[in-house]
Amino acid sequence: MIFKDYYKILELETSHVTIDEIKLAYRAAAKKYHPDVNVGDSLAEERIKDINEAYKVLSVPSTKRKYDRVWNTHNVNKNKKVFNVKKENGSILNMFLGNIEKEDNQDKYKEHAEPIKGENVETQIDATLYEAFYGLDKKISLRTIEGNMKTFTITIPEGIRDGEKIRLIGQGKPGKNGGKNGDLFIKIKIKDDNQFKLKGYDLYTDLCLTPWEAALGTRVNVQSIEEETKIYIPQGIQSGEKLRIPGKGYKNGRGSRGDLIAEVKVMVPKQLTEQEKEMFEKLNEISNFNPRNKN
Repeated sequence: MIFKDYYKILELETSHVTIDEIKLAYRAAAKKYHPDVNVGDSLAEERIKDINEAYKVLSVPSTKRKYDRVWNTHNVNKNKKVFNVKKENGSILNMFLGNIEKEDNQDKYKEHAEPIKGENVETQIDATLYEAFYGLDKKISLRTIEGNMKTFTITIPEGIRDGEKIRLIGQGKPGKNGGKNGDLFIKIKIKDDNQFKLKGYDLYTDLCLTPWEAALGTRVNVQSIEEETKIYIPQGIQSGEKLRIPGKGYKNGRGSRGDLIAEVKVMVPKQLTEQEKEMFEKLNEISNFNPRNKN
């Protein structure tokens, strides 16, 4: 199929023309080769067909853009045929108003499609009780949706709650049609410490006492998350009883603290000295205390 120069057919010297200029050129050419003016001229009839064909392609911006690519190629390769297709595959007009129109419809769909934000992604990481209490910048490595490992630096704010999420904007799945990327949400799981357990805003710890401390009462130091605190142990305290130390627990985000709960555990020595053994034997002889007596 021989390439048709639509600009030449409309007597235009360049492709750098506006749609209005194309319309003016079309009207002038159509008037010049109109059948009523050229009665019996078969060449004029063919010419008017080409003029209408040229106008149909060039008057639409999208098909004009497609045609211009071919037109530019033709000007670079003037001595070559741009198209090498069989006649039955259709005319040049069909090529620009058939397949190209389908492509253009797809382009229009893309142009007019609403931007869609990418999906959010959520993951979970562990933080120690001390990291959560004091806060810190922490580097973590996560696998992206493409399967690659990526290192992030996240700021864990002091006093973050268990299960609270940190948001990294734009680190989720990519958006569509120019939409923004989704976000990455990192859920913080606070791990219980060997010494402390977190329940709400309160911290729980074990307070181990000797039998004589529990029986006689005393003052002992209890370790909180940041310092030691001295508390009074009433005489006769039992294993399992809890002592509440106000304001020594976890941060509640309102400038105050929960409580430190010390659970008493009366501990018996596994090995006794001779003197200790004598003391316990003596106590066994003189004491009427029987914990199994419910009366």
